[in-house]
Amino acid sequence: MDYARKISHKIRMYGELVMFSHTLFSLPFAIISMVWAAEGLPSGHVMLWSLIALVAARNGANAFNRIVDRVFDGQNPRTAHRHLPRHLLESKEVMVFVIINYGIFIFAAGMLNMLCLVLSPVAIFLISSYSYTKRFTYMSHLYLGFTIASAPIGAWFAVTGAFAFTPFILGTIVMLWIAGFDIIYGSQDIEFDKNHQLWSIPSVFGLKNGLRIAAGLHFIMVILLISLIPIRGLGWIYIGGLLIAVVLLLTEHHIIKPSNRKIMNVASYNLNQVISMVILCATVLDYFL
Repeated sequence: MDYARKISHKIRMYGELVMFSHTLFSLPFAIISMVWAAEGLPSGHVMLWSLIALVAARNGANAFNRIVDRVFDGQNPRTAHRHLPRHLLESKEVMVFVIINYGIFIFAAGMLNMLCLVLSPVAIFLISSYSYTKRFTYMSHLYLGFTIASAPIGAWFAVTGAFAFTPFILGTIVMLWIAGFDIIYGSQDIEFDKNHQLWSIPSVFGLKNGLRIAAGLHFIMVILLISLIPIRGLGWIYIGGLLIAVVLLLTEHHIIKPSNRKIMNVASYNLNQVISMVILCATVLDYFL
């Protein structure tokens, strides 16, 4: 019984380490991409291995990021509670977790098709290299968005095994969306970043200009979401969902308060999880109804 409890506790800690609930950022757009690529529901085989690949890649990347940033996380009062700074988990065991997840990702990619298998090492390089970008460029927010944009693009490849224009529009939408709210989230660490030679848009351009840039990225994101209406022949259900998403985005930018961590978590994470689910539901319903 104690052994089972220890295993359960360890699994829960790894789930917290990689913020498993944040899979809702990329998964909805990956599902949209698969539905459009398959022109309906993809096969159970594709759905299963795509989901395994997505979760494994994301878990590996987030755990690797925690290892790379463990010293800075320990020095930052906002992140000092995380598992590695507190030694609730050790770097060696987390690296084993990373290797296992990347191995699962490569295997899952191979179960999908040759294109996914060939591109899997490239994907691993991209999602792992993000962890170092904040050390030398304020474009790290866009690079993070770029890596997460691989979810809808990879999902399309999983279904078709071929390149197409639509998944790259979806990927760009994800990149701009993620970068925008990562800038918002990063506004909490302006002084820490300046003092530790870490680069971010808020620390380089200031709070107000940083938030304006985030708003600009989200504005372009909305324009691209609108562009999908004629490209994909979308109807009123999608348009209604898009309007809801825009209201939520405006709310996100309205409530920003870097000094209040709870509000910042709502603005950066909770609202965006709802936005992605609204867009998913509206898009899928529009397609099938």
